[in-house]
Amino acid sequence: MAVPQEVLDKLTEFDSPTICNVIELFEVRPRNTGYMDGRIKANFPEFKPMIGYASTACFRSDAPPAGGDAYGSLQAQLAQFEELPGPAVVVFEDIDDPAVSAVFGEVMCSTYQAYGSTGLVTNGGGRDLEQVKALGYPVFTGNTIVSHGYCHMLHLGLPVRVGGLMVNQGDLLHGDANGITNIPIDLVTELADITPEFLAAEDIIMDYVKSDEEKTVAGFTERRLEFQDVVAKLRARVSRAS
Repeated sequence: MAVPQEVLDKLTEFDSPTICNVIELFEVRPRNTGYMDGRIKANFPEFKPMIGYASTACFRSDAPPAGGDAYGSLQAQLAQFEELPGPAVVVFEDIDDPAVSAVFGEVMCSTYQAYGSTGLVTNGGGRDLEQVKALGYPVFTGNTIVSHGYCHMLHLGLPVRVGGLMVNQGDLLHGDANGITNIPIDLVTELADITPEFLAAEDIIMDYVKSDEEKTVAGFTERRLEFQDVVAKLRARVSRAS
């Protein structure tokens, strides 16, 4: 399902925790699923949120490939970008445990970005981080490693598990300084529409606690109940629960 680019752009205006909070209103999955765990860190947390469709690959570097070279699968990976409904987020599962060397560096990130990719996520390591930062290309990793070892891709486009999350080719991912979540495709447009309403509801509490007026428990309780009422109405509008 192709999502209009303007909708994707709108979703980058919101941080990933807010996206997670609003997805909960739809009641389509348990609250402890759909996102990567704390092992996956944003290398450049100051960057704006990233969004794109997963282009998956499996990687290892502890032993030489049976044939080819380090970049032998890169052309096939770029070709798969063209099959996605929008910009690619490259997702590598590093199957070496522990990770032996870097999954990516400046050359790979420059290439991915040139072909429209909006970011890269891996449970493995990265390198050339200063150069990648200069590109303005978001990367999320499990660690940083200086060498590339015997890097090679084992397969492309199949499900991978990164940060405890199963990622399928074409899944829509949103990520920022706080981590990575997936977004169910059938919720995207409505999610973009109601997120400003959810933020406005949060402001009921935030405006009070940040104000200079005297704070009371009763005052907080009043605003908390008002917030809960607004959120309950939002949930009733969008919930998919039977």
